[in-house]
Amino acid sequence: MTGVPLPTDEYARLLDLASYDVLDTPREAAFDRITRLAAHLLNTRVAVINFIDQDRQWGKSAVGLEDTTAPRQDSFCAWTILQDGPLVVENARTDPRFAHNPMVVDEPHIHMYAGTPLTTPAGHRIGTLCVTDDRPHPLTPADLQALQDLAELAVSELELRARNLSLDRELGAQRRRNADLQRGLEHARVLEDITRLMDLDLSPEQMTLAASALLGEALAADYTGLVVFEDDGLRVQAAHHHPRMPAAARALPSELPYWPADLTQTLRGLKRPLYLDDYPSYPGALQSAVDCGIQQIAWLPLDTHGEVTSLLMAVRLNGSEVCGWRGSDRTLLEAAGRSVRNALSRRREVELARQDARQDALTGVLNRRALGEDLPRREQLGPFLLAGLDLDGLKAVNDQEGHARGDRLLQVFAATLKVELGGTGQLYRLGGDEFVVLGTGDEDQVHEAVDTAVLAARQVAPLRGASVGVAHSREASGDALLALADERMYVVKRRRHAAQAGVAQPVT
Repeated sequence: MTGVPLPTDEYARLLDLASYDVLDTPREAAFDRITRLAAHLLNTRVAVINFIDQDRQWGKSAVGLEDTTAPRQDSFCAWTILQDGPLVVENARTDPRFAHNPMVVDEPHIHMYAGTPLTTPAGHRIGTLCVTDDRPHPLTPADLQALQDLAELAVSELELRARNLSLDRELGAQRRRNADLQRGLEHARVLEDITRLMDLDLSPEQMTLAASALLGEALAADYTGLVVFEDDGLRVQAAHHHPRMPAAARALPSELPYWPADLTQTLRGLKRPLYLDDYPSYPGALQSAVDCGIQQIAWLPLDTHGEVTSLLMAVRLNGSEVCGWRGSDRTLLEAAGRSVRNALSRRREVELARQDARQDALTGVLNRRALGEDLPRREQLGPFLLAGLDLDGLKAVNDQEGHARGDRLLQVFAATLKVELGGTGQLYRLGGDEFVVLGTGDEDQVHEAVDTAVLAARQVAPLRGASVGVAHSREASGDALLALADERMYVVKRRRHAAQAGVAQPVT
């Protein structure tokens, strides 16, 4: 028996077959009608709709057989899907491909086989409609045409079935959306208030505390608070507590940093909300919390950014009018959590975009826009100096060694100067070979930092040096201060060029 080759489009064919979601499904009347018609019209004992999966033949409908599942290597239909038209085997016992096939030598003792591919609109042959007989059974061209017509009917039924499945999924999704909308309407006021909070000019912590307070009232909670895990531990801030909350219970959350490490580690690692309807029976329950009357606790992860993780904690005492965290409670909590997370994410995105807009793309230091924003603010903070810098010889490096080398020189110069300035100054690149330093140090510190940066840059390419002009905030402000530093820088540059020209002249 010869092994069955794979179609050239095998992977795409399997994906197309999977898209119909038909494998291993119950029999369906529409397909049974087609196999009955095929057996009747071609006067055969067996008619089958088979699909060729990765390693098997699987039958969706059959007349004359109970089960047509078989290994793909034994499948007649696996040969049929290799061609566009019908495959007819008049005598399987004399055909070298099938002479030793288990379905020929054993039940159902196939003698004649005729099958035609089920070709999808995408052009993939995913299965067959076939007929077999255990004795000689000649077929006419009209028989084969009828078989092909019925195969096209089977594909049409497959398409209709796929569309109906898709429609059912869409209707199911619509029903779920309607249910979600109904649940959302029940808490619309609270969620609207929380959404409005997100637009206020509040810090992330203020925002989450305010949202926690609103949630506390809506949930009929006796206490809500914000738990913040940081590098060096954790802290708890109360957002809302009911007047009936006893003083001992109100003080309990402040003791959270001293709770057992396994409990705090569990809370810090929470990825999903944790709802406890019967806190006293919880294996990790603290006796002091139980003694204070705490009956229900909910923990809701709000946000993790870097090493800081924040959670909402909601508490209900014994005797609460609400027994357990209801579905509507959980929906509200989790919807509010999503709102807070989205708002915090948007804040971070805005902040990152603002930082990107202030950063020089080549060197990573601050840019001209950042200088325009920072200079007025810096003028409000007290005395400072502004140094204008211009690299001497960068154009020659670009001309002689290429712009890639010049760019690398700028990167090394800027990175070194930023490190050397440390906390005494901010570095800005205005463009090209021009830089500005806003600093609180003295002129000598700036010159020393620039000299070190020039030495580092010379490891990349032969930079002649850097001209520096310094102006102090007491001398001018705004653009006038920039212009003063620029003027002094050009005086230094002209002096440097004149000195270099003098050295270059021959002695006479």
